[in-house]
Amino acid sequence: MVTFKQPIKFIWDKGNQDKNWLKHQVTTQEAEQVFFDPNKKIHPDKIHSQKEARFILLGKTKNNRLLFIILTTRNSNIRIISARDINKQERPLYETTT
Repeated sequence: MVTFKQPIKFIWDKGNQDKNWLKHQVTTQEAEQVFFDPNKKIHPDKIHSQKEARFILLGKTKNNRLLFIILTTRNSNIRIISARDINKQERPLYETTT
């Protein structure tokens, strides 16, 4: 399991902000909320970590929307690469130990 030190600072580039909204209707605020879910799950993304360490985050927003997030860390900042709704096959990864 991976943990992040507090406080968390997010960095967003214009492309990712727009991409997550246009493709998945996930706002930056919703994606950031998942980091504060006490039951969130964070795991290394070994398949996509060739150039930089990437992580998979599963968690709920304040409105109980369950999201699947791909992220990386840069210095002490978090850069969200992709944020979308979790699918049926991924849901048990969040719910099994919640």
